[in-house]
Amino acid sequence: MNAMLTVKKLAKQYSAAGLRGERHLLHAVDNVSFTLEAGRTLGIVGESGCGKSTTAKLVLGLVAASSGQIDFDGMPVTAVRDAKWRALRRSMQMVHQDPLAALDRRLTVGDQVAEPLVIHGLEADDAARRERARLLFEAVGLRVDLFQRYPHELSGGQRQRVVLARALVLDPKLVVCDEPISALDVSVAAQVINLLQDLQARFGMAYLFISHDLKVVRQIADEVAVMYLGRIVEQGPPDKLFHAPAHPYTEALVSAVPTPWRRTHQRIILSGDPPNPVDRPSGCAFHPRCPRAITRCRTESPPLQRIADGRLAACHLVPVAAPIRAAA
Repeated sequence: MNAMLTVKKLAKQYSAAGLRGERHLLHAVDNVSFTLEAGRTLGIVGESGCGKSTTAKLVLGLVAASSGQIDFDGMPVTAVRDAKWRALRRSMQMVHQDPLAALDRRLTVGDQVAEPLVIHGLEADDAARRERARLLFEAVGLRVDLFQRYPHELSGGQRQRVVLARALVLDPKLVVCDEPISALDVSVAAQVINLLQDLQARFGMAYLFISHDLKVVRQIADEVAVMYLGRIVEQGPPDKLFHAPAHPYTEALVSAVPTPWRRTHQRIILSGDPPNPVDRPSGCAFHPRCPRAITRCRTESPPLQRIADGRLAACHLVPVAAPIRAAA
């Protein structure tokens, strides 16, 4: 199957001022590459500040990349606001972390679900747009009598369902979910995750799912990418990644997830905080916190490459896959 979304060597740097007025480069995203097929889910995990949300904004064209390439359905994604960009944006929508902040408190939620249809000039008239919005209300499990309510009159779970309905009203091919359940309690979060899976099975869109909750990502993702200090350090199917993490950073993250099959496993506590992205360590960026770092880790940055079981990992301690030799 051909990839619907292709990201190659994506990078984003910001200029930052030092204490004495000197300028530095902050590497928010650094050499990130991945693909996403239609109808599948790629989960991106990592600590706060690792570049997850910046990657999402770059994919959506909300900020301009410093370098690299993003192709969606064969078209390049840029931050230039032109007719092609608007047509492309119909196929790429976002579900935000805070549903109350994502909604306009002055408009009813029904009008906000129908608003994208007005912006893109879809449907014949207001009655048709409102009917389509009502159908999406039902699809995400909201009662139609809530259509005329305002955001502050709904619960957190209901507001997140409204945001999801608004994202789906344009029939997108890709939905970027940026921490969509972090503001919800456990039971409501589980309902929203089940709803996302049901909607994907029904409508066939792909998800780029960003979260710091590895247990949730394991449930929803077909592929998981682990980011550290702007780079992907490991990527692969969730079963392999969670049962036998290859990178020491992934191992530390997974050790903090309570799971039935690892009741006696000792949690790995990383020392120190993530390094300052303005002043990245030499060699592997993780080596100051890595309990297994060797001399090579301090001087040479490991590339993200395929390892023996087919996953991708950026670690000098992990054996890489043997090269495929051409037939004689």
